[in-house]
Amino acid sequence: MSTAAAGGSALDAYLNAVRATLTAAMCLENFSSQVVERHNKPEVEVKASREVLLNPVTISRSDKEKVLIEPSINSVRVSISIKQLDDVDKILCHKFMRFMMLRAEHFFILRRKPVQGYDISFLVTNFHTEQMFKHKLVDFIIEFMQAIDKELSEMKITLNARARTVAEEFMKNFNN
Repeated sequence: MSTAAAGGSALDAYLNAVRATLTAAMCLENFSSQVVERHNKPEVEVKASREVLLNPVTISRSDKEKVLIEPSINSVRVSISIKQLDDVDKILCHKFMRFMMLRAEHFFILRRKPVQGYDISFLVTNFHTEQMFKHKLVDFIIEFMQAIDKELSEMKITLNARARTVAEEFMKNFNN
């Protein structure tokens, strides 16, 4: 088996594990707060009652690439840590995630601020699962994970090409 095929199957196994865990965690129901009357807040965010929180699950592909799924009775928070191998990756990832989070209102399930230690977070509530198909929400998160890696790789290639062009133009001045 070639390394490309092995890398692809590792990615497929990782994404399938995330998909299966998210599908199981999306069994959400309307649940009013046990602390404040007539309030319905995402329990995974409020953390007021331990009995309505389920055990968080971390799925790791490597030390730098992992997903944290925190389910509760009425909400699921999905936090994603994106692979960043060098400083350029870190800068590109930070800028791109900031760009996405500033437009969080267009992505109904995107949180404006990620969980500590992760690059981006999604919050799915029972209201989202009542208005949208659960499997489509899961598909969106999985496709986002695939697309973000591809997008950051393309941005890094473009950046390196521009840097090479600038360096060549700069060095032409010294040849004359």
